[in-house]
Amino acid sequence: MTLSIPDEQSIDAEWFNRCFQACSIDAKVKSFAAERVGTGQIGKCIRYTFEYASAASADAPKSLVGKFPSDDISSRITGVALQNFLKEVRFYQQLQSRLSIRTPRCYFAEIEGEGPEFFLLLEDLAPAQQGDQLRGCDARTAAAALDQLVGLHAPSWCDQTLSELAWLYDRDSRPANATLELYRAQLPGFVDRYGPELAADECQIIQQLAENDASPLVADGLPEVFSLIHVDYRLDNLLFDSGGGRIDVAAVDWQSITLGSPLADVAYFIGAGLTTADRTPVEEQLVRGYFDALGAAGVANFDWSECWQAYRYGAFSGFAVTVIASMIVERTERGDRMFTTMAQRHARHALDLRADEFLT
Repeated sequence: MTLSIPDEQSIDAEWFNRCFQACSIDAKVKSFAAERVGTGQIGKCIRYTFEYASAASADAPKSLVGKFPSDDISSRITGVALQNFLKEVRFYQQLQSRLSIRTPRCYFAEIEGEGPEFFLLLEDLAPAQQGDQLRGCDARTAAAALDQLVGLHAPSWCDQTLSELAWLYDRDSRPANATLELYRAQLPGFVDRYGPELAADECQIIQQLAENDASPLVADGLPEVFSLIHVDYRLDNLLFDSGGGRIDVAAVDWQSITLGSPLADVAYFIGAGLTTADRTPVEEQLVRGYFDALGAAGVANFDWSECWQAYRYGAFSGFAVTVIASMIVERTERGDRMFTTMAQRHARHALDLRADEFLT
């Protein structure tokens, strides 16, 4: 059965019924309620809560989350230019089933070309709640998030076949210095807008990253150790359920997935998600916990010194997301506070790790 890609206005009960039939779910939707959820800036999420016309099968969902492109034209243009829409749809179509990281079940995933028109229909993981990038998290929550990250990295560890997926990693069509040049182009506007909120050394290292043509932002082929990486693995893109005395974590927003250094994801999450005061006493313990979990998942020939060095180098992974994204997506009050917080935390993280040695 071929289903069309709906938009927020055209989706109706009959569309859901055809979708459920294609998923072998015995249920007939009578009506549904829709409400906006989440804080995404590239995509827009709607929760659909269903009323069924007759007794539904046990696997009929009470609610689902639909994801559409943003209403903001600049965000839609960005989503196409950076292949955000294409990557997220292809993740659910081609990669989700081979990974052990917790992600929502996908009921529908389609896109027209490379977008912006696309639609995802995903499992509603409520009562799990979205993390809060502004508030940050404690060490226990961070450890749970990093444990899930192993389920992304370990199954794809140094898998060369993944580089054959052009939508995932196409170095021939994208110059090695493309990210660096985009960073340089957006940096003056970023400094004008957010610089007054940063300490002098924080602003300095953000600018220093753009000064060297051998910057960590230059992607000259895959690193020796690589895996699938989320790129934007942070609290706003994670759902947490702490019922039953444990913390369950699920990852969403797969719009930036690519191949790269797995420790970039680790450093990005820790740098963005913990305040300096919370991070400093537990940082090495968190990274060692991740390292040990990799070994338990079957990753071999990767030693601790190599892991820690890659982690320090990965401290710059948050700079590009913060500087570039802040200037090319729809500007909002919360977005300004979020990007300011991320800039402060990522810069301080790199300084604390003395990662500026990689910039000389």
